[in-house]
Amino acid sequence: MFRLQCDWDEVIGTEFDKEYYLSLREFLKNEYRTQTVYPDMYHIFNALKTTPYQKVKAVILGQDPYHGPGQAHGLCFSVQPGTEIPPSLKNIYQELAADLGITPPATGDLTPWAKEGVLLLNTTLTVRRGCPQSHAGHGWEIFTDAVISAIDRKPGPVVFLLWGAPARRKKLLLHNPDHLVLEAPHPSPLSAYQGFFGCRHFSRANAFLTAHGAAPIRWEAICSGDIQAPKAGSPSAASLPSV
Repeated sequence: MFRLQCDWDEVIGTEFDKEYYLSLREFLKNEYRTQTVYPDMYHIFNALKTTPYQKVKAVILGQDPYHGPGQAHGLCFSVQPGTEIPPSLKNIYQELAADLGITPPATGDLTPWAKEGVLLLNTTLTVRRGCPQSHAGHGWEIFTDAVISAIDRKPGPVVFLLWGAPARRKKLLLHNPDHLVLEAPHPSPLSAYQGFFGCRHFSRANAFLTAHGAAPIRWEAICSGDIQAPKAGSPSAASLPSV
């Protein structure tokens, strides 16, 4: 019986026993056995393992993992150290600099944000190499909707940063008046100039958290060099046993 071995088990652990997830698991076993799938199976649940439920202060939603070699490691918009920074993340850094004056780091690894309480959650947690959205519709969306709904039930304050149409549709799951929902176009080069640039979500998130008695997020933590991403196959990383 699979469990995450962290406080998320108390919140969404029953999802792993449901029929949809058991079906998803069988699909993933075959995919990892016969295809190249990202992220590494030990990194699938990095977002939940790195940001415990009780520490969630903000949520950034992505769609599915990067589908190129050496990129995805279980945190949305984030890439592994030493990997070229993708265009959307470059735009996120550009907005961060304009909003808070934080110089963009040389790395695309957002693990320090996850440790600050920013849940970096893709709505589909795996993907086949070179095939975006190839694992959509197999059950991940049910699982991640359960995660989002669980955070919505969490005593506030929590800030949801919804960038792009797929993320903004998740607003239908959010009903807690103690939380703040911020919406903007996706940071992709195709849409960043349509309202992502200038949205000031980083400072607005911190202003909300501070006004409600919570410590602000140290967005500058990504510049500290304090990055300890789990290695592929590491027993300390979250895994999908028997795949």
